[in-house]
Amino acid sequence: MDLETYARPHRRLVDERLLRNAKAEAEMIDVGKVPGNHRTLQDEINAILVDRANKVKSVVRLKGGDPFVFGRGGEEAEALHSAGVRFEVVPGITSPIAAPAYAGIPLTHRGHASLFTVVTGNELPGKEASAIAWDKLAQQGGTLVVLMGWENLAHIVETLIDNGKPLDTPVALVRWGTRPWQQTVTGTLENIFERAVEAKLSSPVVIVIGEVAALRDDLRWFDNRPLFGKRVLVTRTRTQAGVLAEELSLRGAEPIELPTIEIKPVEDFSRLDESLAGLNKYAWIIFTSVNAVKVVFERLDGLKLDSRAFHSAKIAAIGPVTAESLHEHGIVADLVPDRFVSEAILESFSGEDIQGRTILLPRADIARDTLNKGLAEMGADVDEIAVYRTVPPEASRKQAEAILEAGID
Repeated sequence: MDLETYARPHRRLVDERLLRNAKAEAEMIDVGKVPGNHRTLQDEINAILVDRANKVKSVVRLKGGDPFVFGRGGEEAEALHSAGVRFEVVPGITSPIAAPAYAGIPLTHRGHASLFTVVTGNELPGKEASAIAWDKLAQQGGTLVVLMGWENLAHIVETLIDNGKPLDTPVALVRWGTRPWQQTVTGTLENIFERAVEAKLSSPVVIVIGEVAALRDDLRWFDNRPLFGKRVLVTRTRTQAGVLAEELSLRGAEPIELPTIEIKPVEDFSRLDESLAGLNKYAWIIFTSVNAVKVVFERLDGLKLDSRAFHSAKIAAIGPVTAESLHEHGIVADLVPDRFVSEAILESFSGEDIQGRTILLPRADIARDTLNKGLAEMGADVDEIAVYRTVPPEASRKQAEAILEAGID
């Protein structure tokens, strides 16, 4: 078995951000199915799972929802068992529960529904008769949830009405549940099909039928957030984009991460190492980024030094994030300007006596020269050292073209 190779077959309903947790060398196999256009048949998926499991160390079959609830996980597990392949199942939150919840619809409610039933609206092709007792479901109370029923919506509605379900029964259609582009259409059995057509819905849709569907107006919480549905481009490096992306997600946006720079080490650290070995000659050390803090302390560690090496110098940080990074290494910055730009640091130094003082400025290779020039004009001797390089990622251009073509807000 090739211990360095990983395979991860996944489906189109899975949030692509999950795939970032995969190893860089992982083989990604898209086996997603679009209604009416199954790029990969189920038998082929089963064969892929068995084949990769016999060749590599680890295979993850990534699915949306729960693999054993209308997810064909049972069929795939049977194929693995027949081939003698060991497997484990990690249950998820199934879509008939998750999608209504994200639309503000509880499937049960003491005042409206004491039970719920989940059925498929797309049974195995070739069946002579439906295995679903629609006549019984029409008379049954509680909530009815129909998966994969979009193509048969008109027939489902007609069947329920013909079997006695009241015309004014509330209905909600939840498309792309839990995703930033979730869409929900509400109505009754009498008008839901027309409203769905008017809204230009398409699969995947979860159909919720019952009194609880009428609670959406009061209980919606996900798709009424201030940035819901907005696609926001975040151009920071992958390691630094996380906090902003999380804040955007919490407000309902879909953060699209496109790193436009990549942090690389400089080819020669000899100047930096020499300066770090003689830190007692510096009156001030100015950090203008978290990246600079990271590199400096990595080099200190290599020199068998720690934060005590800064005992004779004062420390400035361009902003609170950089200051926090320093604090994690046991350094409390002596100066943090109110504005996070070089000009603000210069304004802060206007009250400091730096005439004839030596200042260490570890920074990026292509940083602006505003700071070092301004300090020099104040009479300081500035030792500016490039401690990291910023370069454009190789794949960023193609990624940018694809993102812009898809559209961002």
